[in-house]
Amino acid sequence: MNATPAPEQAPPTAMSDRQILHAMSGLMAGMFVAILAGTVVSNALPRIIADLGASQSSYTWVVTAELLAMTATVPLWGKLSDLYNQKLLLQLSLGMFVVGSLLAGFSHEVGLLIFSRVAQGIGAGGLTALAQVVMAAIIPPRRLGKYSGIFGAVFAVGTVAGPLIGGVLVDTSWLGWRWCFFIGVPFALLAIVLLQRTLKLPAVRRREVKIDFLGAFLIVAGVCALLIWVSLAGNRFDWASWQTAALTGAGVLLLAIAVRVESRAAEPVIPLDIFRNRTITLTTVASLFVGVAMFGGTVFLSQYFQVSLGKSATVAGLMSLPMVLGLLVSSTVAGQIISATGRWKAYLVAGAAVMAVGLALLSTIGTDTHFALLSLYMAVLGIGVGMLMQNLVLAAQNDVPAAELGAATSVLSFFRSMGGTIGTSVLGAILANRVTDEISKSVAQAGASGGAQAAGHGVPDMTTLPAPMRAVVEHAYGVATADLFLVATPFALLALVAVLFVKEKPLKTTSGMERLAEESATAAGPRETADQAG
Repeated sequence: MNATPAPEQAPPTAMSDRQILHAMSGLMAGMFVAILAGTVVSNALPRIIADLGASQSSYTWVVTAELLAMTATVPLWGKLSDLYNQKLLLQLSLGMFVVGSLLAGFSHEVGLLIFSRVAQGIGAGGLTALAQVVMAAIIPPRRLGKYSGIFGAVFAVGTVAGPLIGGVLVDTSWLGWRWCFFIGVPFALLAIVLLQRTLKLPAVRRREVKIDFLGAFLIVAGVCALLIWVSLAGNRFDWASWQTAALTGAGVLLLAIAVRVESRAAEPVIPLDIFRNRTITLTTVASLFVGVAMFGGTVFLSQYFQVSLGKSATVAGLMSLPMVLGLLVSSTVAGQIISATGRWKAYLVAGAAVMAVGLALLSTIGTDTHFALLSLYMAVLGIGVGMLMQNLVLAAQNDVPAAELGAATSVLSFFRSMGGTIGTSVLGAILANRVTDEISKSVAQAGASGGAQAAGHGVPDMTTLPAPMRAVVEHAYGVATADLFLVATPFALLALVAVLFVKEKPLKTTSGMERLAEESATAAGPRETADQAG
């Protein structure tokens, strides 16, 4: 039985600013949910881990589990976006986020909490990849900077609101930390409804394709093996051990097989030939280093505020404002200027340089650092990240065919998330060991005994410690946190080196939908000629 031919679709036309903002409302709500999921927990984690009786490694795993799941699934979400209905995929990722949030809120032991963070991470992976793909589909690169600035503002609001909301919930006895997870559910449901009502993407006639599930499995398994290794090495087992050999060997072998499978697949999850594009390769490398430096360096700031400086969860949320405001201002202003001038490379270079300076300044902090100075250092870091992170995606999306927008965007998101996961895991292990060493050294110098190991291997409840031990723990966390920023600084410098070699190209003035229609028409021409000749 012959299928009825699909009606011809009218070529997509450029959207007005009002139409774009209308279509972006659901996207912004979805991104707000994803940001809130990560930031609302940051100030609550010390209380959560203490309540569940978990360790410092569990603290790191609650953060890492979401990042790992997001990292491993981003390429698959990006590939699916090139093949299937992007709006439906966005709604599915939000649904996964809702499931994960409910599981997390009802968790009574750290194992279930970590599992629920995996579910949230899978949903966040879809939102991370798909929101930027959809933006590129409806907005030309030349106009994208302005709207990326708006997304930067949403990012900043979510980053500010999350810790504040989390702090208030934790400090409110009749609510508690469980509401840090429940509070995202209504926002996710609202985003699903808004996407259904406002996001109108033209129907695209897609060819019959097969998802490379073997390649996807090998990539996920290989990445997970390596990320589990960096999460556990130095904590559960030595860096030089049979466990290290087993996990790294399995990870490298699986990824090597994945490369071979992907090179032969008709529809690879990550098209390897995309790396022949110099812009894609360099922005991918820069994204990896940005992930290590930014996520790895900043995820432990809230713990520093609460443990080393002795602040409440609510005050810790307020203390992060300078960094977020720096990010908000720089991303918005840079986006407006890029849209007006069409020039973008200077902001990548300046952003990477400023980010490195901010990390270097934060490596000098301690328990006695004045908040005004700390605010300045955080603002510098935020300004650098705001100029750099979103514009790396803009540069990559501007330099690939529309048919590869999903793959290119997900590759950058994948490597940035992988860098963040590696940074969080490795620096978390460094923090735990450094804190233990500092506490042991301080206790030995004081000629005391006992209590050091307990304080060093778990996240301490500062309210239960005697004053002398509290001072020792505060000093240890101050020294260890500064060391993390020192370790993160070289990665920001490597990102700077990568963006220096990116070639600036004029920003395209047509949207991804328009470019895809043109590419499809161009490809259809020779086929029709060949059919007629046959």
